[in-house]
Amino acid sequence: MKPLTITDPDIILGLQDEIRRSEESRYDHRLHGLLLVAQGLSCREVAQLLGDSPRAVQYWVNRFEKDGLAAIVEGERPGRPSALGEKQLAEINRVLRQTPKAAGLGENLWDGKSLSAFIEKQFRVELGVRQCQRLFRQLGFRLRKPRPLIAQADPELQRRHKKN
Repeated sequence: MKPLTITDPDIILGLQDEIRRSEESRYDHRLHGLLLVAQGLSCREVAQLLGDSPRAVQYWVNRFEKDGLAAIVEGERPGRPSALGEKQLAEINRVLRQTPKAAGLGENLWDGKSLSAFIEKQFRVELGVRQCQRLFRQLGFRLRKPRPLIAQADPELQRRHKKN
């Protein structure tokens, strides 16, 4: 029988993304690794087959031997602690309901730059524009820009032209 091969790197990357898709699939992936080690393959060989680092496979095996199946379940990843506290987030939420001018900025609309400037001024915490954009979404806001008004346009003609 002719051996089958998949040579397209995009398909291989897609398969790896599918494995990382959910906690259950990552758990199954680790179970396959443990099974291969239990059948006599080395951690290096299993890592090469599964596309993981040998050290990761060693961690799976060591944790499994120490604590059983519960040890290879995906755990919470705490991440970096927030630079802003709950009171500061509540204050930002309150201020975002006003215009930036009311908060002491020269802008007309809130955006990532204006929020970053406000947080720097008010709390002495430096957040990047992208992080401020995430903060908008976290607090339930979304970006809405007003349509510009064309100078000297006839409002009646615009009203009639506008689709219903």
